[in-house]
Amino acid sequence: VQLQASGGGLVQAGGSLRLSCAASTRTFSMFQMGWFRQAPGKEREFVGGILRVTSTTYYSDSVKGRFTISRDNAKNTVYLQMNLLKPEDTAVYYCAAGSNTKWLDWGQGTQVTVSS
Repeated sequence: VQLQASGGGLVQAGGSLRLSCAASTRTFSMFQMGWFRQAPGKEREFVGGILRVTSTTYYSDSVKGRFTISRDNAKNTVYLQMNLLKPEDTAVYYCAAGSNTKWLDWGQGTQVTVSS
């Protein structure tokens, strides 16, 4: 699956951004989808995910209550709505598509910078 993330940018602390990730597949609804991020000098970390059947979402503690993941299977797109952004949210954000057991494909990443 080819994934194209977009929507990153520069925002002030407390602001919002919505990231999109478009998938080039007709079987998008069959994939679990997730978002990850990587800050400079740090390892890639899991942000959150959305299940393929129930669209149940789950998040890391660092973003819970501030970020929301959704998916539109008709548009082959997953979204990451980010509210109340903090400088520590600054990172390159990646979307991923996976099976029930592992992440299979990754997008190219989109930069999010939060200024204080």
